[in-house]
Amino acid sequence: MAECNINGVNIYYEDIGDKNSKNCIVFFNGAMSSTNSWGLIYPLFEGMGWRVILHDFRGQLKSDKPLGPYTFKDHADDAKALFDYLGIEKMHVAGTSYGGRVAMEFAILYPQAALSISIIDSFSESNAYIDTIVKGWETSRVFGNGESFLWNAVPIFYGKTFIANNLAEIEKRAKVLGEASAEYFDGQRAIYDTFLADIYTTDRLHQIKCPALVICGTEDILTPVSFSEIIVKNIPQAEFVPIPDCGHVAIMEKPRELESVLLGFVMKQG
Repeated sequence: MAECNINGVNIYYEDIGDKNSKNCIVFFNGAMSSTNSWGLIYPLFEGMGWRVILHDFRGQLKSDKPLGPYTFKDHADDAKALFDYLGIEKMHVAGTSYGGRVAMEFAILYPQAALSISIIDSFSESNAYIDTIVKGWETSRVFGNGESFLWNAVPIFYGKTFIANNLAEIEKRAKVLGEASAEYFDGQRAIYDTFLADIYTTDRLHQIKCPALVICGTEDILTPVSFSEIIVKNIPQAEFVPIPDCGHVAIMEKPRELESVLLGFVMKQG
C-alpha cells in the first residue's frame, strides 16, 4: 500500500504478489469503488504467483480529488505512468463498470502494453436512461449522505438473488459509506461528470488489437447486456460471456464464476 505522484496527482496503489513474476494483471475499479472491491478476485492470481496491481483513479477514495470533470484519457495516462513507475511494461487489464471504460481507453492508447483486456459490466456509450440515473445520483438530496445514497442505488446495482441473500452485508457497506467524508463525494461528482461528458468511444473500439473478454450480468440494469453486445461487435478479437442471475456488480455477486472465466481467458493468451 503506497502512493506516488502521477501527472501532478497523488495516486494510491497496491503492488501485490511476486514482483519478479512474468505474469501481471491490473484491476480497474468501478466509479464508487476502491481497491478493496477486488478482494474476492485478486487472491486467486496472487496465489498463482502473479503480480497484481490495484489503484484508485484520481477522484476515488484514497487518491487525490482534483477538480473535474476528468477524461478517460486522464485515467488511462495515470495508469500507464503508474505502471512505468513500477517498471511494468506489459500486463493483462481487467476493469469493471467505469473501470471497464478505462480499460478500453488504455488498450486504445497503449496497445503495446495491454496483453489482453477483460471488460466487466461496462459500456462504450450511454443513453438517456443511464444519463438520468447518473445525473440523479449527483443531484439527489441523499448525495453526500453515504448510507442513504447506497440504499437508493442498491436496486440498480445488484441482482434480485444477491439482494435477497446479502441484506446484512449490504447494510454493513451502507454504514461504512455513511462515514465517507465530503471530500469523497467531491471526487464522486467529478467522476460522474466525467461519465456524462466523455463516455462515448464505440467508434474507436476497432482500434483495440489485443484479445478482449466482455462479461455482463444478465440482470444488469445499469449497463444491460445490449451494451456489452455493442462492445463485442466493435472489438475485433472479442469474446462474450453472460453471467446468469447477476446484476451490475459481478465482482461481488458472482466472484467464483468470474474468477474462473477471467483466469481461463488470460491463461490462454500465453
